[in-house]
Amino acid sequence: MDAVNRAIVGELLRDGRATYQEVGSVVGLSAPAVKRRVDLMMARGEIAGFTVRVDPQAMGWTLEGYVEIFCSGIVSPAVLERDFAPIPEVVRVSTVTGDADAMVHVMASSMEQIEHVVERIRTVTHVVKTRTALVMSRVVDRPGA
Repeated sequence: MDAVNRAIVGELLRDGRATYQEVGSVVGLSAPAVKRRVDLMMARGEIAGFTVRVDPQAMGWTLEGYVEIFCSGIVSPAVLERDFAPIPEVVRVSTVTGDADAMVHVMASSMEQIEHVVERIRTVTHVVKTRTALVMSRVVDRPGA
């Protein structure tokens, strides 16, 4: 990916609804040139898609936490997806290095809901232990992260 494409992606991360003309004025290209580059980046999988970012507070998600998952044996990412994707409060599951096997990012509207989600996570057969940390404040929050 060259510097111009990186600049285009940077502008789209800043404002995913920006027009090709608006992006082009920042990166020094015409709207059709920006469109061609975006289309190519999408075809190559460099841009996976466009989405909406919501304000968690506006959605009523006043609490967020990270639940470290410790499993018995080796658990594949596919199994983690199968087990945790159906839980609506789970917004991301990542395999990680270190003592834990995975990290589950949870958002909820109450402490009771967080507790319910953690208890539900603990009922999964291969989960032997969890450790939960609640977020006090977001300090850096980049799009696409």
